[in-house]
Amino acid sequence: MSAPSADAGRAHRPIARRVRPAGRSGHGFVAAYAVLLVAFGVVPTVYAVRFAFTDAGGTFVGLSNFATAARDFRFVAAVEHVGIYLVCWLASLVVFSVGLALLLHRLAAQGMSKLLRFVYYLPGALAGAASVMVWLFVLDPAVSPVGFLLRGLGFSTFAQVIAPSHLPVLFTLIAFWTGAGGWIIVMYGALNNISPDVMEAARIDGAGPWQTAWRIQIPLLRKWIVYMVILAFAGGTQLFVEPQLLSQASVGVAGRDYSLNQLSYDFAFQNNDVNTAAAVSVELLVVSLVVAAVFVARSGFFDAD
Repeated sequence: MSAPSADAGRAHRPIARRVRPAGRSGHGFVAAYAVLLVAFGVVPTVYAVRFAFTDAGGTFVGLSNFATAARDFRFVAAVEHVGIYLVCWLASLVVFSVGLALLLHRLAAQGMSKLLRFVYYLPGALAGAASVMVWLFVLDPAVSPVGFLLRGLGFSTFAQVIAPSHLPVLFTLIAFWTGAGGWIIVMYGALNNISPDVMEAARIDGAGPWQTAWRIQIPLLRKWIVYMVILAFAGGTQLFVEPQLLSQASVGVAGRDYSLNQLSYDFAFQNNDVNTAAAVSVELLVVSLVVAAVFVARSGFFDAD
């Protein structure tokens, strides 16, 4: 028998590969995010806090700027407006996003989920300002594609549709149309992570669709719902684009100081009072952080399942 050739020996020799250090690529992605976070999150926050506790000359004045904002005749009304809007926005977001995600999950077996996911997410492709511009046409009975519905509800002019008492509902519709699609997709992905064994056990025990959703799926979505509420609350307190553009389009019918962010903008660029504007911004930040902390603590957000 002939001896094995050198080529055959090399063929069975393991090839040494260069192993890249674990986690280095991940660190690169995180580093890019960290730079943007510091530049557009931490630095502006520190800048606002500094202005909130000082006067125009840079002298420390304690809570004086916060008191000035609270004494303004528009402040309480703006708080009420944002509060009503948040109730409408968060309630509709939780109920309809979770409900539509559950429906989407059930339709997945029929092959319709991909189309519906695309339809749900499509409005989110529009930026906030562009979305409001679309709704300016939708809400005008004279040019709206659903003008017959508006006229059927008794609205014949744009001013009647955007009456101040209607604004919380209108802003909720705009916000839901723009942002709920992304959350529906997130909830749908979370539903797909539920173990099939758990769902099969529920069916074997005789649970119907409603019982499965209420007793199995929604409890397992609890942390995702809390996460959604925290971010939606923080975003809702920043209400600005919708009332600002609506105010300009309606020639002041909606009011340019409807929300706290509008009031802060007015302090800074109409009254030339940057310090009081910063105080309003810091108040919004503190409220969002406190609410987030309460939700995280009460929901066991970081508890291991």
